[in-house]
Amino acid sequence: MFPELTRDDVFRLETRRLWLRWPRMADAAAILRQAGEKSVAEMTASIPHPYPPEAVEPFIFAMRKGNALGEHLVLAITPRAKPNELIGIIGAHKRATGVPFLGYWLGTSHWGKGYATEAVQGLIDTLFSLVDVPAIDADTRVINPASRRVLEKSGFRAEGSFLKSLPARGGLFPCEQFRLDRSTWAALKSWSASGWTPHPELDDGEAEAPALEPSIRVQQSQGEPCPA
Repeated sequence: MFPELTRDDVFRLETRRLWLRWPRMADAAAILRQAGEKSVAEMTASIPHPYPPEAVEPFIFAMRKGNALGEHLVLAITPRAKPNELIGIIGAHKRATGVPFLGYWLGTSHWGKGYATEAVQGLIDTLFSLVDVPAIDADTRVINPASRRVLEKSGFRAEGSFLKSLPARGGLFPCEQFRLDRSTWAALKSWSASGWTPHPELDDGEAEAPALEPSIRVQQSQGEPCPA
């Protein structure tokens, strides 16, 4: 599903404040520290709590392998000014339906700053631009209104509630299903290009920063450390 461009570890996306790149073995400590927080893990289907330290490097290897094979596109979320400092993970995963599934998490110290919305919008712009898919799916636990706001601000439409198996949580839990179809995305992009912008929303007391069209970089910057 994912094109050759994304299958090289020099691939990255840049938005106004973020740099989305392949995860590296050097990210292991940051992933363990942040994904291992209970408030992060409990909103996901697959992150255990506590996070076993020995599971981090196999996770990174699996994400890099899947990127290289085109099975998914999983990227580390980092500040543009500090691209070696992982603050979260975002990814799109291939499914048999032909509609990729989008998921993401951020460390708690980075919540409420608009980073999740900026990363989500950057990745969905890239997916619709590079991959011939009709839509993108996502879901969130019903007890996670912040994630719901991220999806709604990115154009996703709620399609109802359902019970989802969350293996790391140990059972079935109420979740909300969301979908963003290509036509809705194209309309939103055309409105943005014409100068239309929505009224700014406040999130956790801080104005949401607008996400810009991502630029796709396929060469390493001079002096950038090589991925592990």
